[in-house]
Amino acid sequence: MTDALSRLLETRDWLLTDGATGTNLFNMGLTAGDAPEMWNLEHPDRIKRLYQGWVDAGSDLFLTNSFGGNASRLKLHGAEGRVRELNRVAAEIGREVADAAGRPVVVAGSVGPTGEIMAPMGTLTHESAVAMFHEQAEGLKDGGVDVLWVETISAAEEFKAAAEGFALAGMPWCGTMSFDTAGRTMMGLTSAEMVKMVAKLPNPPIAFGANCGVGASDLLRTVLGFSAAGPERPIIAKGNAGIPRYHEGHIHYDGTPELMAEYAVLARDAGATIIGGCCGTRPDHLRQMRDALETRPRGDRPTLDVIADRLGGFSSASDGTGEDEPTARRGSRRSRG
Repeated sequence: MTDALSRLLETRDWLLTDGATGTNLFNMGLTAGDAPEMWNLEHPDRIKRLYQGWVDAGSDLFLTNSFGGNASRLKLHGAEGRVRELNRVAAEIGREVADAAGRPVVVAGSVGPTGEIMAPMGTLTHESAVAMFHEQAEGLKDGGVDVLWVETISAAEEFKAAAEGFALAGMPWCGTMSFDTAGRTMMGLTSAEMVKMVAKLPNPPIAFGANCGVGASDLLRTVLGFSAAGPERPIIAKGNAGIPRYHEGHIHYDGTPELMAEYAVLARDAGATIIGGCCGTRPDHLRQMRDALETRPRGDRPTLDVIADRLGGFSSASDGTGEDEPTARRGSRRSRG
């Protein structure tokens, strides 16, 4: 193993990744409808501050501001011809921050879904999807990322297209899907099915897992599903910081730093190796997550009841695998703010 992430995994039994890009950029002034990727050129100082916040909070790995940096999504902003430029600059800013960290920090090139539905259900062909992922990957590669990182995917076909596009770029990669529909992805994939899919890929990821979704409890139930399937590769857990609430015209996530620290330890004990946050996760969450991972001893694999007791109930009674259904408790959530 020669890539930066694999080298780091050889020396550590857990890694802390980053938190939310969108949440924190909105706090810096991004408005709804704007393309965050344009800020790589218009406000590079703010993007550098975003990355620096992750490093200062203890992240071993952070994702670039390039989630929507494919041609399909950028076309909505008239920027489909600037894919390589916008991704390259996102990566270059990240490279500058990581290289000045004084410790190993991995720069991961964030790649989100195309925003289109793949054939035969939709109009996006496999070949077109591969080309879009390849184009974005080349821009991130030009900017110096260590690894590519596709996230928030719901369709197996799109995940496979990303893998093929990354292979064309000759880059190592990681991949996560969002299990936000009663324990399945929006397109119906279960945690066990993802493990089988990853194992069969001709260009498998370094690590795989879940991000976003409904809440920390649901995400950890998915992690348990991964672990039960016995994967050979490290598992990624990037859960949201609680549940979104609408307050005074804005969306806020109600997970406190204390709750996310509890989530991080449970994620580790459930079998995850790369642990971070998604929507709503700020640097203050990550600081307490890092402290908990460093100071609290590894425990037994948590049961569903333990997860519900510590983080709150599940959004659905089943994780979609057809196994024993947990109680979908919705009582009070400890440490919620």
